[in-house]
Amino acid sequence: MNKPLPIAIGHSACPHDCPSTCALDVEILPDGRIGRLRGAAENDYTAGVICAKVARYAERVHHANRLLKPLQRTGEKGSGGWREIGWDDALDLIAEKFLAAEVAYGPEAVWPYQYAGTMGLVQRDGIHRLRHAKRYSGQFDSICTNMAWTGWFVGAGAMRGADPREIAKSDCVVIWGTNAVATQVNVMTHAAKARKERGAKIVVIDIYDNATMKQADLALKLRPGTDAALACALMHVAFRDGTADRDYLSRYTDDPAGLEAHLQSRTPEWAAGITGLSTDEIEAFAALIGRTPRSYFRLGYGFTRQRNGAVAMHAAMSVPAVFGHWRHKGGGAFHSNSDIFGLDKSEIMGAADRDSSVRYLDQSRIGAVLTGDRAALSDGPPVTAMLVQNTNPANVCPEQRLVKQGLMRDELFVVVHEQFMTDTAKLADLVIPATMFLEHDDIYRGGGQNHITLGPKLVDPPATVRTNHFVVEELAKRLGVADRPGFGLSERQLIDNMLKVSGEPGGFDALKTGRWIDKQPDFETAHFLKGFGWPDGKFRFKPDWAGSMAPNRPPESLGLQGPHRDLPGFPDHAELIEAADPAHPYRLATSPARQFLNSTFAETPGSRQREGGPELMVHPADAAREGLADGTVVTIGNQRGEVRLAVKITGTVKPGVLVHEGLWANSDFLDGEGINALTGADPVAPFGGAAFHDNRVWLRA
Repeated sequence: MNKPLPIAIGHSACPHDCPSTCALDVEILPDGRIGRLRGAAENDYTAGVICAKVARYAERVHHANRLLKPLQRTGEKGSGGWREIGWDDALDLIAEKFLAAEVAYGPEAVWPYQYAGTMGLVQRDGIHRLRHAKRYSGQFDSICTNMAWTGWFVGAGAMRGADPREIAKSDCVVIWGTNAVATQVNVMTHAAKARKERGAKIVVIDIYDNATMKQADLALKLRPGTDAALACALMHVAFRDGTADRDYLSRYTDDPAGLEAHLQSRTPEWAAGITGLSTDEIEAFAALIGRTPRSYFRLGYGFTRQRNGAVAMHAAMSVPAVFGHWRHKGGGAFHSNSDIFGLDKSEIMGAADRDSSVRYLDQSRIGAVLTGDRAALSDGPPVTAMLVQNTNPANVCPEQRLVKQGLMRDELFVVVHEQFMTDTAKLADLVIPATMFLEHDDIYRGGGQNHITLGPKLVDPPATVRTNHFVVEELAKRLGVADRPGFGLSERQLIDNMLKVSGEPGGFDALKTGRWIDKQPDFETAHFLKGFGWPDGKFRFKPDWAGSMAPNRPPESLGLQGPHRDLPGFPDHAELIEAADPAHPYRLATSPARQFLNSTFAETPGSRQREGGPELMVHPADAAREGLADGTVVTIGNQRGEVRLAVKITGTVKPGVLVHEGLWANSDFLDGEGINALTGADPVAPFGGAAFHDNRVWLRA
């Protein structure tokens, strides 16, 4: 009997929009296909653990429905008629349509539209090189991080925090507003280690009993949009009971006396009335962190996707400052390490050609942009041509009906570069097939941790698919800008150049050998014991909401910011949410599913089987009042749209709160409209963003 051929192991990094950015060991089978993916045990953040959906990545790479050839629309938009077209003809057509749009309205009529379907710095950000060289419309990336980053930045003045590996050295791990079991499994790896080795307590704060909350020692289920009230009550107790670290406050914060006076009326009883928690729960939590110097606050994105989300983040991160947790290893707070990596992407992005006079369009307001809203267009020309890479706006963006209406305009030419026939691809004029991350070279940085990790090409792609980099380079040739800075280089050359100019002299080859680079600052820098990021080195309890530039936005996009009105001068509960009313008695949150990542993995058999189908979680009391049973099909709606789906009656949600998990394809819903038909695109204070979890709706059986 012949012995089975050995399986080779390749090394890469997960490319998806998750803070963990796991280092991967990849089975490469003798026939060139991939097998199982595993977390790299040698990487001390990944620690050998990855999520189940990425472990099954062979389901995506070798999926029978993967796009393999360029397709040109036949018939009406969205009709489902397609014909195969060659790559050269497809690229020629894109260039022809882009040049026609430029002749008719100027270059700003072309909008390259992209986001984080891959987090690879070359394949994700190379589209900007074409954008800047041609003076196409810019994109304000508002959809994901804006409220969270703004809330953190106005306090700390820098986007970094306590080493996330310190979770394992904590005596109390506070997981606030993130379902880490579903969305960043490594947080739970380190929290479980702290519990096992140190007897650490795990506190989880969220709006429903998700998989993370089920692992908590103290589970705090509050009403959506009320996190800041809880934070204020915790700080009130610290001043009241003498557990505030007054020495730390005097040395490292801007106005502790003003904060203490402000919080006099923010009692646990006050917060209980707002949050729906009991005063006993609030007092118990405050006492726990008051007697536990090594309390580590892992602050997520979920609780910031409200219209008061930036205020909530600032209030939550103020808590460890009042208690002085930052002094201690295993204490302090963390949200994102995006400041620490020091990678100069100028060549990749074509920054030398960037023109500050070119307008920026808000990606969250794509519906308004494409349907001709003058303000959304910054009083400029209509968008008549688009290249969409790494995102699926017809499914993931708010005001879904408006987005689809815009994409269906006859005068709009849309090319979608994709791996599957997504909801957006179905509405395109031209669909071109894309590689997956194991089939090209790229480099990644982990916003939720501390490593730069290489993702070299490990397997050959199907012969008929092309990288994002290839498409950008070929269009540059056809559009007359191939001589501009950054073009004409391979992915490997761009990575090598970036590393060397960023102070990593070994470049691509050294990183391929080492696999990753640990960029975590020293303890005192990470814990701001050398001072916070503001000129005076002080943490700001009194944020400058109007004057502090959001950390992820270009100055040219300032006209797109949300309102500054009604933002509090100190940490406080801000009544800016879309509150329930008699016509819309329920609050809806659109939370992540464990087996999906945004709209990715909604096509793979393993993920679909485990998730089951679109469901609406409804509290038993609400179900009884509405006369609902498990499986009853209901319609939920508001001024933006309506969605039909089946009910799941469960006590995991609070009365008056509805939760839908996962971004299922629109076609998976009974009427072909996805959950984002109900979400708003109005810019959130102070610097814009999309409040995905902040929706009021009615419900009808």
